[in-house]
Amino acid sequence: MIRTWTLDGLAGALREGKTTSRELVEQALAKISDPAGEGARAFIKVDADGARATADYQDHLRRRNRQPSPFAGIPVSVKDLFDLAGEVTTAGSRVLKDAAPALADAPAIAALKSAGMIVLGRTNMTEFAYSGVGLNPHYGTPKSVFDRKTGRIPGGSSSGAGVAVADGMCALGIGTDTSGSCRIPAAYNGIVGYKPSRGRVSTRGAYPLSARFDSIGPLGNSVACCAAADALMAGDWPGKIVAREISSLRIGILKTAVLEGLDSNVAAAYERALARLSKAGAALVDFEFEPLLEVPGLTIKGGIVAAEAHAHHRDLMGQKGAEYDPRVRTRIEAAGGISAADYLAIVKRREAMIGRFNAAIHGFSAVALPTVMIIPPPISALGTDQEYFRYNSMSLRNTYVGSFLNCCALSLPVNEPGAAPVGLMLMGVWGQDQGLFSIGKAIETLLQSG
Repeated sequence: MIRTWTLDGLAGALREGKTTSRELVEQALAKISDPAGEGARAFIKVDADGARATADYQDHLRRRNRQPSPFAGIPVSVKDLFDLAGEVTTAGSRVLKDAAPALADAPAIAALKSAGMIVLGRTNMTEFAYSGVGLNPHYGTPKSVFDRKTGRIPGGSSSGAGVAVADGMCALGIGTDTSGSCRIPAAYNGIVGYKPSRGRVSTRGAYPLSARFDSIGPLGNSVACCAAADALMAGDWPGKIVAREISSLRIGILKTAVLEGLDSNVAAAYERALARLSKAGAALVDFEFEPLLEVPGLTIKGGIVAAEAHAHHRDLMGQKGAEYDPRVRTRIEAAGGISAADYLAIVKRREAMIGRFNAAIHGFSAVALPTVMIIPPPISALGTDQEYFRYNSMSLRNTYVGSFLNCCALSLPVNEPGAAPVGLMLMGVWGQDQGLFSIGKAIETLLQSG
């Protein structure tokens, strides 16, 4: 069995005849169905028969050298937020169980299928993608790959995607990232997660949370995995990255707000990663961005994301509010107190802040900060609403910075093997996705070199 499932590694094994698509699918399904594992909680639905049939078809094409792409036949998962033709999109909720089946695949998923990738099934998530911790009272909560005996939160909202990739149930997980929903599960499970520049990947066919913030991103075992998936879904670049020279990098080290209260494990891993970058020749430049101190005041009652979520859910909550996760409903209902004038004022202030930030980081290759300020806490620690909301806020604090500032952002694992998972987040201004992947690849290679 191929133990490290990267897209390039699997594509090479398929090309060289060292494995087949059917073998990969069977390995993935065995992982998912293992009663000792997290498959029953990581996946809401598994299409085993469909995956096997598609694998056999892709193997048939490959034997005739007619495969649609190098990645044809590789098993992937999709968050339960995406439309798949003929299936009901439930968005991690019971509320939508009686909705009409989708008529077509979401364009982002259709693009992966066109490349021959095989969708194994739908992964679990926070209901309606509205939490950074990943708990789900309807379908269960998959445990983080770290410290399974204790049972720690997986991060959200793309909880199942992070666990499925980390546990080898699939080679790639497709999630969504509004305020951190790809990056947080990546950080909490020791893998790579990406939030693209918003709007590059079509959000059609993905159940909405916030029109101004929603984006579609991948979770994988390498920067190259996320780059290849991003390229296929966006369709605006080839997906092949060339790592930058470390000595050519000038990285801004954000100091304002994002370093307060760091868990000791996070602080140590983050500083160790920065020290290695500096030693390898990267120029690290500390900088402050004081406008970030305004963000907590701009997100009272949830801010823009909550206001847009409330607009979408108001009528549905009126009809089926009792079926919602009470904690999700509470957060959405709180946004009912945001007036139209307040909403528009926050939007205007955000736009001004984005402009100032883009000017402030001119000349930097990227901006660095810890992805999440803590390691994943035990699920049992979130037993009360007070602790749930506290850990949710801590999980989202740093990733929300990138979303609020309209950045593209990449989370890389920087913890030592076997240690608590810690992510390093790299951010770039809107549209710098290809460059950010090249920077991320260089840093990933450095940190993996021992």
